[in-house]
Amino acid sequence: MISLKDILYKVTINKVIGSTGIYVRNVEFNSKKTAMNDVFVAVKGSSVDGHDFIEMAVKQGALAVVCERIPQKRKDRITYIQTDDTSKALAIMSSNFYGVPSENLKLIGVTGTNGKTTVASLLYALFKKAGYKVGLLSTVKILVNDMVYDATHTTPDPLTINRYLREMNDEGIEYCFMEVSSHGIHQKRTEGLNFAGGIFTNLSHDHLDYHTTFAEYRDVKKKFFDQLPANAFALTNSDDKNGAIMLQNTKAKKYGYALKTYADYKAQILENQFSGLLLKINDSEVWTRLIGNFNAYNILAIYAAADLLGLEKVEILQLISELKSVSGRFQYMISEDKITAIVDYAHTPDALKNVLETINSIRTKNEQLITVVGCGGDRDKTKRPKMAHIASALSTKAIFTSDNPRTEVPGDIITDMEKGVEPINYKKTLSIIDRGQAIKTACQLAQPGDIILIAGKGHETYQEVNGKRTDFDDFRIVEDYLKQLQG
Repeated sequence: MISLKDILYKVTINKVIGSTGIYVRNVEFNSKKTAMNDVFVAVKGSSVDGHDFIEMAVKQGALAVVCERIPQKRKDRITYIQTDDTSKALAIMSSNFYGVPSENLKLIGVTGTNGKTTVASLLYALFKKAGYKVGLLSTVKILVNDMVYDATHTTPDPLTINRYLREMNDEGIEYCFMEVSSHGIHQKRTEGLNFAGGIFTNLSHDHLDYHTTFAEYRDVKKKFFDQLPANAFALTNSDDKNGAIMLQNTKAKKYGYALKTYADYKAQILENQFSGLLLKINDSEVWTRLIGNFNAYNILAIYAAADLLGLEKVEILQLISELKSVSGRFQYMISEDKITAIVDYAHTPDALKNVLETINSIRTKNEQLITVVGCGGDRDKTKRPKMAHIASALSTKAIFTSDNPRTEVPGDIITDMEKGVEPINYKKTLSIIDRGQAIKTACQLAQPGDIILIAGKGHETYQEVNGKRTDFDDFRIVEDYLKQLQG
């Protein structure tokens, strides 16, 4: 049990009915999970308002309620606390409940449209190789040193974040690298966390179903840097015009990294092959097994962050040369027939363009480049024609298929995509609703030496149709089909 007064430290309170001197068992924002002696926080979500479930939470045993509107019907001996923003209050209370765990390690947040998972995951791997105890909060998984947990959101809810950070404290972890999504920032999930640094990768078309405009999407990302403390660092991609915007109001120490413009950390691509990249970072050369221009930015961000966190430059370069690609991020295999299959998470127009341009810059042009791509249902519809335009323009053959249709009709999603194909590219496209069949068709069309790109789902091992998830792993499926064709 913990004092409610202690949990409410730093929460802006407008009104209190009852006593804050009581002791509570837990903090909850889900009325179904609320139990005896809990404090229930009524959060307004995009589809459900927690204020509608205050009475249920009290019936379940809540001793206290934090809300933006104090209900007219109140129960005796229940403490009601009014605040302007319960999402922010939940985040601060979660941090207090778990003993402000972010202050006991160096927490680095990574935000941007593309590259978050790669940068956060590779920083985790690099620091672990350097001998540190490390944590990771990412889209792919949550890691507490060697313990692996499944991730459900890019940025989890505040209680989940702080619970894992507390576990990291208990395990003596020194560094934690965390993906910070625009949804997470907007929904105040990162409030109350003490970040030692922030990294901005890039900004391009994504999540406009949620943020409505690109400017709003950009400004939400910017809030993360606005909130960094003076003793933190803010590291941004200077080649992205939005990098400078991220730094405008931050109190943190400002640094930039770039391939094209002047920056504190500068890199040059000396070689770009399917086997990896040879980079010159500042005045030193390093070979990495990662591939493509976009990964040159990721490696440079990792180098800069590790340097800012105090690792020796020579050690950083050595460790970078040992890093392997992240699951579902330009993950590739070569069949016995010399067909190269690449699986990548590219699910935005910019990410898909980057991957296809990378492949085209390496290949000889004597082989086919067959791209299998879809778009998610119940998400930003405006990017669908753009994705199809890019896939058909930059591939020898483009196969449009299902991604995670969710509650939408898969054929309707593909129809939206097809609108982006220019007439000159019509003959280069196929539409196959079943994703497994689309991948099989790509394998059947491929000849020795050809390249297959399967884009959009990357590390995901499921497909979501009509709200149900079934097992589906792009990499395993393409690997199996290529083996069958060889047999």
